[in-house]
Amino acid sequence: MIFLLVSGNIIIPIIMLFFSLKWKGAELVFNTLALLSALVFGNIAAASIYRILKNHTVFMTSIHAIFLNPAFLLTGAYLGIYVLYKLLALTLNAKQRTM
Repeated sequence: MIFLLVSGNIIIPIIMLFFSLKWKGAELVFNTLALLSALVFGNIAAASIYRILKNHTVFMTSIHAIFLNPAFLLTGAYLGIYVLYKLLALTLNAKQRTM
């Protein structure tokens, strides 16, 4: 399982970069998905923290219950992959400018 996670973090951003180089609309799709993911991720985190503070249940297990939310996990995973994709794109762009 660890192998799949690590290889996915390497392969998926490269595939995203390939798609964005071949089809200019892909970058708009990736950016829109990242925007929506950030909104969902942030709102779930904020609502969970608010609920914990409101109920005065500030325990380590209370805040870690957020990791049971599939939407939180999916959006967080996409944001992680998206950041790696953007770093690859910036690196490629910087390399092309120096040539």
